[in-house]
Amino acid sequence: MSKPEFKPESEPAPGKTLKSAPKPQSGDNRRGAVAGLIIAFLILGVGWWLARDLTAASKMQDCLMSGRRNCNVIEPAR
Repeated sequence: MSKPEFKPESEPAPGKTLKSAPKPQSGDNRRGAVAGLIIAFLILGVGWWLARDLTAASKMQDCLMSGRRNCNVIEPAR
């Protein structure tokens, strides 16, 4: 028995031409980079806000654990 001949799919049939893949638009590459940059800034902002909030809560707990009752920050009137 002879082995069947293998034809890769990349070869066009006789009389037909092989179509090349369409080139992506130049804006597509930038769109992903801009989206990634926006997500990075969003994560950075949430992290910064969370760090400040946790620091304030820690200071409040330290004050309360020391037995003081006037731990709230009172801002002077302008």
